[in-house]
Amino acid sequence: MLMSTQASRYAHQLLDARALAQMIPPLSANGPLSIADSYDVARCIADIRIAQGETMVGRKIGFTNRKIWSKYGVAEPIRNPIWTPVFDDTVRYTEDNRGLQCLKGAMQPRIGPELVFKLGCTPAPDASIEQLAECIEWMAHAFEIVTCPYPDWKFEMADSIAAFGLHGSLIVGEPKMLSAASRRSLGEVLAHASLSLSCGDELRSAGFGHDVLGSPLHALWHLHQLLKEQAQFQPLQAGEIITTGTWTDVCPIKPGETWTSAFSGVSLPGLTISFV
Repeated sequence: MLMSTQASRYAHQLLDARALAQMIPPLSANGPLSIADSYDVARCIADIRIAQGETMVGRKIGFTNRKIWSKYGVAEPIRNPIWTPVFDDTVRYTEDNRGLQCLKGAMQPRIGPELVFKLGCTPAPDASIEQLAECIEWMAHAFEIVTCPYPDWKFEMADSIAAFGLHGSLIVGEPKMLSAASRRSLGEVLAHASLSLSCGDELRSAGFGHDVLGSPLHALWHLHQLLKEQAQFQPLQAGEIITTGTWTDVCPIKPGETWTSAFSGVSLPGLTISFV
């Protein structure tokens, strides 16, 4: 277990690395780092950012796509989802599902197409997955730009949690308000939907909603359950946005590229984002 002073040192080290766009060795290279330790670092980071005037607006769930677990983790593959707080300074909304994003300062950036939920009310602690769906106000497609301060994207699961969950920024498309009927079938509809991801005219990746823990709704359910075990963090609250994990592998990006996405099986518009 980390001493609070060590967790604070790690938090400042990661915040400095992000601010200066400087790579650092994985924290686990300094000695054992447990999952519980990494969430203590994440808590320290959240406290520092809030004290500096930032506002927490939601959560990012990561590593929900089972198909990519084996590609990450040095000592052993990552086999469980993670989460991290998301703050207002890394979230932006598009106009007409098109946007321009600067990559300056983004370390080893990659893109992941995701589904975002906005909670309209606070879920009860013992809410069923159906009751959790009733708490969702809207959903939207989003691109998450993930970044990594560790050389060559080599890290352990705990390292990724501490490093902002590898979250860089979130670009959110047009929200789709949910009706009572659409909430009842939401998990199944999203499980059977598919998405394609292209750079220019070239298809780069594709995936299905069921790759995301069976459905993005199940990813939200997983986070709701996990937070019951983490007393240092507040449970899910009304007004939060929750990004539920990439439908494809995350692809490297660079300035000058334009990326587009398209859905099949769910009535959500794709996104077009150009990077500079």
